[in-house]
Amino acid sequence: MRAEAAAPSGWRLGARELETYRGEGLVVPPFRFEGDWLERLRSGTERLVAENPDIRPEALDTAHIVNNPTSPVIGNTELLDFALGNPALELVQQLIGPDIILWNTHLFLKPPGDGKEVPWHQDGQYWPIRPLATCSLWIALDQVDEENGALRYVPGSHSGRVYAHHTDNDERLSLNQVLDEGQLPLQDAPLVKLGLGEFSLHDVYLVHGSAANRSTRRRSGFAIRYMPASSLFDHGIRRGELKADFSQRPLWLVRGRDRAGNDFQTGHGDGSGQHGKRPARSGEK
Repeated sequence: MRAEAAAPSGWRLGARELETYRGEGLVVPPFRFEGDWLERLRSGTERLVAENPDIRPEALDTAHIVNNPTSPVIGNTELLDFALGNPALELVQQLIGPDIILWNTHLFLKPPGDGKEVPWHQDGQYWPIRPLATCSLWIALDQVDEENGALRYVPGSHSGRVYAHHTDNDERLSLNQVLDEGQLPLQDAPLVKLGLGEFSLHDVYLVHGSAANRSTRRRSGFAIRYMPASSLFDHGIRRGELKADFSQRPLWLVRGRDRAGNDFQTGHGDGSGQHGKRPARSGEK
């Protein structure tokens, strides 16, 4: 499915920010979401939490998908609209090129006092994207710091290697894919401290995680996953191989054209698309 192009934001990464992203795998741009953009995102995420009372708030994946047959999460079109047309797309385009596909969103909300730990991991080690490529936009909806469980990462760990992981279903963890110990030095990993509306961008191979929230403050962040349309999202790989079921995951062509034969029909119900527009054909501008 094709989205309307976002209005140019005037945001642009400078040479230093680009060098940081290429060298470390993560960058915090000198911009923030505010005003109507921030209110739209807050409205959508508050509605998401209210409509999913039986799901842990750290586990609100596919937040933009209204009718997802492979997930109990009830998403909403407010978050879909935001993901399809926000001003940070200008920066994403600088990092992954002009052909961009939206394939996932996730609200990471750690409640005060009992917000779960996100263990050390790489995002893409079980995603069905070939070649593996995604840029994640992570937007802070609260002040995010060490006390309430800010993201931490290993600079330079995005070299293209997929590290060994194991499954850990401990209740204290919000993710069950955990990096095997001893592969990287983790003790001095920097924190990504963000103010309200600030955001980071990180590479699919980056090793990262975050501590549990033991503070009296909420820690909420909204992640949007964009992949270059030069990669293929393989709907044919089943849950047994990937730890999750991506077989009905809808894709949206946000900008440019598809260059890998991606399927923009799967997951869009009657074919009209959940956003009220018809799906794009492969290669369509």
